[in-house]
Amino acid sequence: MGSLQRQTSPDSDNDPRYASVTDERKRKRMISNRESARRSRMRKQKQLGDLINEVTVLKNDNAKITEQVDAATRKYVEMESRNDVLRAQASELTERLRSLNSVLEMVEEISGQALDIPEINPWQVSCPMQPIRASADMFDC
Repeated sequence: MGSLQRQTSPDSDNDPRYASVTDERKRKRMISNRESARRSRMRKQKQLGDLINEVTVLKNDNAKITEQVDAATRKYVEMESRNDVLRAQASELTERLRSLNSVLEMVEEISGQALDIPEINPWQVSCPMQPIRASADMFDC
Protein backbone atom coordinates (compact mmCIF):
# COMPACT_ATOMS: atom_id res chain seq x y z
CA MET A 1 0.00 0.00 0.00
CA GLY A 2 2.86 2.34 0.73
CA SER A 3 4.13 2.05 -2.84
CA LEU A 4 0.67 2.87 -4.17
CA GLN A 5 0.66 6.06 -2.22
CA ARG A 6 3.99 7.10 -3.69
CA GLN A 7 2.78 6.60 -7.26
CA THR A 8 -0.45 8.46 -6.81
CA SER A 9 0.31 10.90 -4.07
CA PRO A 10 -2.27 13.60 -3.83
CA ASP A 11 0.45 16.21 -3.84
CA SER A 12 1.81 15.30 -7.33
CA ASP A 13 -1.59 15.10 -9.04
CA ASN A 14 -2.78 18.43 -7.82
CA ASP A 15 0.50 20.31 -7.77
CA PRO A 16 0.63 22.66 -10.82
CA ARG A 17 4.43 22.44 -10.89
CA TYR A 18 4.31 18.70 -11.66
CA ALA A 19 1.52 19.18 -14.17
CA SER A 20 3.43 21.85 -16.07
CA VAL A 21 6.62 19.72 -16.07
CA THR A 22 4.64 16.74 -17.38
CA ASP A 23 2.90 18.89 -20.00
CA GLU A 24 6.27 20.33 -21.05
CA ARG A 25 7.74 16.82 -21.40
CA LYS A 26 4.74 15.70 -23.49
CA ARG A 27 5.01 18.80 -25.67
CA LYS A 28 8.75 18.28 -26.22
CA ARG A 29 8.20 14.59 -27.02
CA MET A 30 5.42 15.50 -29.46
CA ILE A 31 7.65 18.09 -31.18
CA SER A 32 10.52 15.59 -31.31
CA ASN A 33 8.25 12.92 -32.78
CA ARG A 34 6.91 15.32 -35.41
CA GLU A 35 10.43 16.33 -36.38
CA SER A 36 11.49 12.68 -36.56
CA ALA A 37 8.46 11.86 -38.73
CA ARG A 38 9.26 14.84 -40.99
CA ARG A 39 12.87 13.65 -41.41
CA SER A 40 11.64 10.13 -42.14
CA ARG A 41 9.24 11.43 -44.81
CA MET A 42 12.02 13.51 -46.35
CA ARG A 43 14.34 10.47 -46.42
CA LYS A 44 11.67 8.36 -48.09
CA GLN A 45 10.96 11.13 -50.61
CA LYS A 46 14.67 11.37 -51.45
CA GLN A 47 14.93 7.58 -51.79
CA LEU A 48 11.92 7.60 -54.10
CA GLY A 49 13.48 10.36 -56.20
CA ASP A 50 16.76 8.44 -56.39
CA LEU A 51 14.95 5.28 -57.46
CA ILE A 52 13.00 7.17 -60.13
CA ASN A 53 16.28 8.62 -61.48
CA GLU A 54 17.86 5.17 -61.47
CA VAL A 55 14.88 3.73 -63.38
CA THR A 56 15.26 6.50 -65.98
CA VAL A 57 18.97 5.81 -66.37
CA LEU A 58 18.42 2.06 -66.63
CA LYS A 59 15.65 2.51 -69.22
CA ASN A 60 17.96 4.71 -71.30
CA ASP A 61 20.77 2.16 -71.00
CA ASN A 62 18.36 -0.62 -71.94
CA ALA A 63 17.20 1.33 -75.00
CA LYS A 64 20.81 1.88 -76.10
CA ILE A 65 21.69 -1.78 -75.63
CA THR A 66 18.55 -2.86 -77.49
CA GLU A 67 19.51 -0.58 -80.39
CA GLN A 68 23.03 -2.02 -80.41
CA VAL A 69 21.65 -5.57 -80.44
CA ASP A 70 19.25 -4.63 -83.25
CA ALA A 71 22.08 -3.06 -85.26
CA ALA A 72 24.26 -6.13 -84.72
CA THR A 73 21.35 -8.37 -85.73
CA ARG A 74 20.78 -6.34 -88.90
CA LYS A 75 24.50 -6.65 -89.76
CA TYR A 76 24.38 -10.34 -89.02
CA VAL A 77 21.38 -10.86 -91.27
CA GLU A 78 23.09 -8.84 -94.01
CA MET A 79 26.28 -10.91 -93.70
CA GLU A 80 24.30 -14.13 -93.63
CA SER A 81 22.55 -13.06 -96.81
CA ARG A 82 25.87 -12.28 -98.47
CA ASN A 83 27.24 -15.63 -97.29
CA ASP A 84 24.21 -17.40 -98.77
CA VAL A 85 24.90 -15.73 -102.12
CA LEU A 86 28.58 -16.69 -101.93
CA ARG A 87 27.70 -20.27 -100.99
CA ALA A 88 25.32 -20.50 -103.94
CA GLN A 89 27.98 -19.08 -106.27
CA ALA A 90 30.61 -21.47 -104.90
CA SER A 91 28.23 -24.40 -105.31
CA GLU A 92 27.43 -23.36 -108.88
CA LEU A 93 31.12 -22.90 -109.74
CA THR A 94 31.96 -26.26 -108.16
CA GLU A 95 29.28 -27.94 -110.23
CA ARG A 96 30.57 -26.22 -113.38
CA LEU A 97 34.10 -27.35 -112.57
CA ARG A 98 32.91 -30.93 -112.10
CA SER A 99 31.07 -30.71 -115.39
CA LEU A 100 34.13 -29.35 -117.17
CA ASN A 101 36.29 -32.02 -115.56
CA SER A 102 33.95 -34.73 -116.81
CA VAL A 103 34.15 -33.20 -120.32
CA LEU A 104 37.95 -33.17 -120.06
CA GLU A 105 37.90 -36.82 -118.97
CA MET A 106 35.81 -37.71 -122.02
CA VAL A 107 38.18 -35.77 -124.28
CA GLU A 108 41.10 -37.54 -122.63
CA GLU A 109 39.51 -40.96 -123.27
CA ILE A 110 38.64 -40.12 -126.85
CA SER A 111 41.91 -38.42 -127.78
CA GLY A 112 44.15 -40.72 -125.81
CA GLN A 113 46.17 -37.78 -124.59
CA ALA A 114 46.81 -37.17 -120.93
CA LEU A 115 45.31 -33.89 -119.85
CA ASP A 116 45.94 -31.94 -116.67
CA ILE A 117 42.59 -32.21 -114.88
CA PRO A 118 42.53 -30.29 -111.59
CA GLU A 119 41.11 -32.10 -108.60
CA ILE A 120 38.36 -30.63 -106.51
CA ASN A 121 39.30 -30.45 -102.83
CA PRO A 122 36.31 -31.39 -100.72
CA TRP A 123 37.28 -28.96 -97.98
CA GLN A 124 37.07 -26.09 -100.46
CA VAL A 125 33.55 -27.00 -101.47
CA SER A 126 31.03 -25.04 -99.55
CA CYS A 127 29.14 -27.00 -96.99
CA PRO A 128 26.09 -25.37 -95.55
CA MET A 129 26.54 -24.60 -91.89
CA GLN A 130 23.73 -23.93 -89.51
CA PRO A 131 24.05 -20.29 -88.46
CA ILE A 132 23.58 -19.14 -84.89
CA ARG A 133 20.52 -16.93 -84.80
CA ALA A 134 20.33 -14.01 -82.38
CA SER A 135 17.78 -11.29 -81.93
CA ALA A 136 17.02 -8.41 -79.58
CA ASP A 137 13.89 -10.27 -78.44
CA MET A 138 15.96 -12.84 -76.64
CA PHE A 139 17.06 -10.16 -74.15
CA ASP A 140 13.54 -8.99 -73.27
CA CYS A 141 12.65 -9.69 -69.67
